[in-house]
This record gives sequence, structure tokens and C-alpha cells, in this order.
Amino acid sequence: MQTFGIFSTNIDLEYLTKQYIYLPLEDETIDTKELKALLKNKRKTVAGTIFLYNPTMSPLGYNNESTLAEQGYEFDGEYCELNFDANCNLFATALKKEYKGKLVEIKYLFNLNKANIEPTPILEEFDADLDRYTSNQLTRYDKKLNYQDYLNMSLNGKWVFFASGNKYDRHHKEIIRYARSLAAHVKKLGKEISFMHDRNYDAEESVDVAYFLPPIAAGKLKDIRANAFKNAFRTNPPTIQRIG
Repeated sequence: MQTFGIFSTNIDLEYLTKQYIYLPLEDETIDTKELKALLKNKRKTVAGTIFLYNPTMSPLGYNNESTLAEQGYEFDGEYCELNFDANCNLFATALKKEYKGKLVEIKYLFNLNKANIEPTPILEEFDADLDRYTSNQLTRYDKKLNYQDYLNMSLNGKWVFFASGNKYDRHHKEIIRYARSLAAHVKKLGKEISFMHDRNYDAEESVDVAYFLPPIAAGKLKDIRANAFKNAFRTNPPTIQRIG
């Protein structure tokens, strides 16, 4: 598997604004030119979309130990191939059988390319931003680069798999509303929606409250979540998985 993305920057903040993974045919690799050719026919080449929380990614030849700007990365608005993170390692295993030769788009609740933003004061700023999102007021983080414009969002492929999280601080009311609105809009678009959930909510309730378990977990949940994610992607489209 390969993954590609576009990085953007504004006021010393860095965002991953586009990302796709490519599930290769046997012994195949593609370059960015071939990626662009595939993206010209998204209706046929993009199988669906996976929603995650936020990225911590870097281009090949770079790392996440410092900002990309500090490492001399040129933000040229072009796709580049990315290093794998934990999610990509899991995706490479889970999707390799059913999605050969296809692209899967990766989207995030927040595009800020930074590790360990949860919980931090950054979320307070996100919440304040989202309260101002639909107004003409200035926001701390770039409206177009950091957030999903869900009312005008278009999605390719037949399905969306939500793995964007399930633990939202109750006082972050705007973040909760934002996550719910994204799920509601995807539902309105008529896409097949799937995700992982547990006994706290049934499948319908999980969509209503944007309760979507992330695939990567620690401790005793590590293998349980990973195996449930793999089970979801044994079919095309993926299926809803209840854990526990």
C-alpha cells in the first residue's frame, strides 16, 4: 500500500489537507503522476472514504520530530508520498484483499498535522473556532485548511467508514455539534455508513451522537479494535462492527 497527501501551511501552522491511500495490484507501485491520473476518474477509482480524528503524517524523507518547515519542506500544493503511521499499517493489512487497484480517501475532523492534540488547549481553540465558523469572524486555525465544510462537502465512492473518535469533552459543545453534523451530512448524501461501536450505543444512536471507535487503541483493546476493523473491511462496502 502507498499513501499520498498535500500539506499546506498558514501562519506557521501545518495542515494535511488531502490524503489518499492506494491499494496496489500485485507487485505494483505508483508515483504522484499516476496518482493524478487515477484522481481524474474518481468515480471509478475511489472506493470510499475513511474519517479519522487528526493527522500526524510526514512526507518520505521527513519526520514528525519537528515541523516540516523546520526540516526545509517546500509547501508547493502538490501531492507527495507519505510515511506510514499506525493507521496506515492497519489499513495495509485490512484493505489489501477487497480493494486492490482502488484509492481510498482519508479525511479528518481536524487537518492540523500535529501529534497529541487531545486533550490540550488546542481543543479549546477549535471549539471557539467552530462557534465562529459560519460567521465572518476570524478564527485561530484556518477555516478552509483545518475544518471540513460539511455543508458543501462532496465525497467519491459508495461508502464512508467513520473512525473519528468517541470521547468528546462535554464542555466542547461546538466540537460535538461539528462531529454530529458531519455524520448527518454524509447520511444525507446517501453513502453507505459503517463504523465500530460498543454497548454504550446501538448503531443508529452511534450515528446520531457521532460515537465512532478509532481503530488504534492501547492495552487490552489494541487487538480487539484492530481485529474488528479488519472484519469490517472483509467486504466491499465495509460493515458495521459491534465490539463487546
